[in-house]
Formats: sequence, structure tokens, C-alpha cells
Amino acid sequence: MKIPEKMKAAVLMSPNVLAVREVETPKPGPADVLIQVASAAICSSDVSLLAKPWPGQPPYGEFIPGHEYSGVIAAKGETVDEFQIGDRVAVEAHYGCGRCRNCRRGNYTSCLNYGKREKGHRANGFTTNGGFAQYVVNHVNTVYSIPDSIGFEEASLITNLGCVLYGFETIGGYIIGDQVAVIGPGPLGLISVEVAKALCAQKVYLIGTRASRLQVGSALGADRLIDVNREDPVSVVREETGGIGAHLVIECSGSAQGLQIAIAMAKRMGKILLLGFPEDLVSADFASLAKDNKSIYTVRGEGWGNCGRAVSLLASGRVDLKPLITHSFPLSEIEEGFKTFRDRIGGAVKVVVKPNDPTSRPF
Repeated sequence: MKIPEKMKAAVLMSPNVLAVREVETPKPGPADVLIQVASAAICSSDVSLLAKPWPGQPPYGEFIPGHEYSGVIAAKGETVDEFQIGDRVAVEAHYGCGRCRNCRRGNYTSCLNYGKREKGHRANGFTTNGGFAQYVVNHVNTVYSIPDSIGFEEASLITNLGCVLYGFETIGGYIIGDQVAVIGPGPLGLISVEVAKALCAQKVYLIGTRASRLQVGSALGADRLIDVNREDPVSVVREETGGIGAHLVIECSGSAQGLQIAIAMAKRMGKILLLGFPEDLVSADFASLAKDNKSIYTVRGEGWGNCGRAVSLLASGRVDLKPLITHSFPLSEIEEGFKTFRDRIGGAVKVVVKPNDPTSRPF
């Protein structure tokens, strides 16, 4: 595969200003692969870090965002024998330093050397350049082969599914026969509905404010839709569970009131999984947590190799990510893509960017 010396990439020039520039095509190190990007999805985290830099983020004028992407292996380092040129792949964003206590215990998404490239840490699209570009370099440990049955647009959402699976593993895994409530029908919330159904939850409640998003959730398997503009979600869940509450509440809205709703909705000894988070400080009834022995779990990213599990689950047909992909833009229109995603234009759920001309790539 002929690789150009220069490539097109969306560079963050200043707060909320992306500009498509011609930059040097990166070269893979000994344990890296170079991926020709087929599809890169926009995430709420991207919106946040464009507005205000996250810890470890490279300087303006140098940083290429984008942590949800898929593509084809275009080149590889001399030690890489796990992949071949032309292999179709999905990725995860995080590669820990491998030397801190957290990494050595497998918790690489919470690397204690986060942002320190000199220590070996990478988080593509956060602390190192990401996938809003024609080419991107990934460490071989962050790359997963995908079968032909999985399209590149779907594959660019593998990190979303991996994050949800990481959350389910963190809370203990088994939810067979449980009552599960999902707050917030955004991408992670909708995927949480699908995963809960795939793991045989007895009943899945989906709570939100937008009827169109709730209907997507219904199509993906939600058993009971609760529009908070019409019903009190805590009262509904309590009443329909015989006053007990939900075994597991997954908070995906990131709203200020989401945590408190989750606490009130969970049963005694219930579990609360935070997949969304508010930007500002919030108030919550921690007395209820203590008195009723409820537990809050948080996850960062898509840890414990769950992107690999995500590929397997997607390939099995038990989860379908295609309904989440509502809009697509070429790289040259990435700013319009962000506006569509941010303002939910046309019912946008997930918006993908296509960095390469489909007529010129070996996809």
C-alpha cells in the first residue's frame, strides 16, 4: 500500500475551532500499526475537550482529536506479526504505560502516568493524536480485527460498546433476571439497553426527555419507556417493582439531577453505574447510599480488553449498532458534523466522519 508523506487531518487550533490541515503522515514504531481511517465517530468527550482542554491534551495547533475509529492496516512496525497489511480493524483509545501499579494490575485506562508520553502512556484522541485524520498510529495492543460482517461505521463505535461492557464487568457482570434502569437515551444509554437485554435482564427501563430517542431505545429492546416530561421515573420504577426499586441503575445522561434520580431509584443493596458525568459539582443524597447500602461504580474508557468482547458480541448479532449512526460527513465538513452532533440536528445520535475518499482506499 502506497502511503503518502502528507495527509489531511482535523487539527484543534483553539477552543472549539477545528481546521483541516495537511500534516506529516505518522510513522509506526516497532510495536505499532499505521491505520488508514475509514470511519471516525464524534463523541460527547470530543465536544468537551474541544471546548476546554483535558489533562494531558497536546497544544493547540498540534492536536488531532478523535478516539472512536476504524479502518485498515496500512503499515506496521518490525515486531508486529499479529496483523497483516490490509486487515480490517477497530481500536480502543487507551494504552497505559505498563509500568505503574494500575497498569500492572490491568487497569490501564486509569494509568498513573496518564498523559506522560515519555513514560509510555498513550490515549489516542486525548493525550496523543487520534482518528480525525487519514492515518493514525496505534500500539498493537489497542487494535482488534473485525470480520467482514461488521461495517466500518459500526466498528467505529466499538469503543462505545467496550465502555458499556467494561461498566457491566465492573459492577459484577451477572444481571440475569434483574430489573435494570437506564437514565439517558444517548449512545451509551442506548447501547446499555442492548447489552442489558443481551445479558438477559428481566426488564429494562429507559428514561429520558426526548420521545425520538426513547423510540430508538424501544426498537433496541427497552421494555418500558419513561418520558420524564410526562411521568416521575422514580415513582414508576418503584411502583412497577413492587416498591423495591431497580437492581442496577445506569446513569448515562451526565445531567446534574441524574445521579440523584439513580440513587432514589436503586433498591437497597442496589448498584449504580455512572457512564455519564456532569461537568460541574452536584448534590446527592449520600445518606440514602449509606443507610440502604447502595454502591456507586465508575469506569474510565473501555478497559480490561472489553473492545475485544465488543467485537465478538457485535459479530454474534446480539447487539446492533447500525441504528445509532444517523449522519455521515467527509473530513472537510467535520465542523458541520460537530454542529449536527452537538445540536442534535435531524435527530442525530452518532455522527461519523469519513477522512478518506472511498474511491481511493482499499476498503
